[in-house]
Amino acid sequence: MTTGATVWLTGLPSAGKTTIAHELAGRLREEGGRVELLDGDEIREFLSAGLGFGRTDRHTNVQRIGFVAELLARNGVTALVPVIAPYADSRDAVRARHEANGTPYVEVHVATPVEVCSVRDVKGLYARQAAGELTGLTGVDDPYEEPAKPDLRIESQHQTVQESAAAVHALLTERGLA
Repeated sequence: MTTGATVWLTGLPSAGKTTIAHELAGRLREEGGRVELLDGDEIREFLSAGLGFGRTDRHTNVQRIGFVAELLARNGVTALVPVIAPYADSRDAVRARHEANGTPYVEVHVATPVEVCSVRDVKGLYARQAAGELTGLTGVDDPYEEPAKPDLRIESQHQTVQESAAAVHALLTERGLA
């Protein structure tokens, strides 16, 4: 059986998490890897429907995603998880679950500044927040706790998507996970 792992890409909305994860997934699949991408929006629709965006519901959502990712990873799949996960304690609990089961876990902080994210505004969230149509936007009027010691920090505003994915791939290779 191949070694699985969870690669959690955390960062603000429109930081580039999902784009990097898709690029990395393609590369890993080309190399014959078993890969699943656990997209936060899809998880919200199918696994965490009914949860809101308050701290408790966000924590529950992250724990559900972490459970699925760890299950996949311990069964030889590389689970790519581009999910904001704004609270450090929620991310720490996911890492602890992986460690308790001996499952490799890699935290990647896609550290794109909010000013860049708001210009990218992939889903129109920043525009809606600025227009007063949305509250609780992570990094604007709701907290985002940056990882204190991520395994990798990517500043996507300074490199291409391919370079960002290559940096994650290099770390996985270094650790024997790719």
